[in-house]
Amino acid sequence: MAYQKILVAIDDSEISDNVIQQAAQLAKALNSEITLVQVMTLDPYLADAYLRMGQSNELIERVRSYVQENLSKAEKKFEALGLTVATQVLEGFSVNGEIISAAQNLGVDLIIMGSHGRTGFKKFILGSVAQKVLGESHIPVLVVR
Repeated sequence: MAYQKILVAIDDSEISDNVIQQAAQLAKALNSEITLVQVMTLDPYLADAYLRMGQSNELIERVRSYVQENLSKAEKKFEALGLTVATQVLEGFSVNGEIISAAQNLGVDLIIMGSHGRTGFKKFILGSVAQKVLGESHIPVLVVR
């Protein structure tokens, strides 16, 4: 299968640099188009008015600004590797759910994302977004460490 449309999900970790490198290498080899995303996780209590009435608050705007800045830095890294990418800030309560929804809505052929490699108690407490995406997505997923 040729992966013509790739969704690349990042966060603000060091692993995202590896994700960018691998995604750029694959996209160049396959002449693929990339959409770069990061999820802004919403707290149900802090985001109540925002979700119901569209009323933002200072905290939400600061987080959105931080996420957008992180995406801009990643976009520049792709440009330095010779690729132009589209970017998108995703908002929601579930990181894995937002990634899967975006992948479906964009009609991508592949999701590329990182894994922090947590095991044991840390994995139990913190969860594994990559594992959840792997388990729930009908779209192929490439996990980078």
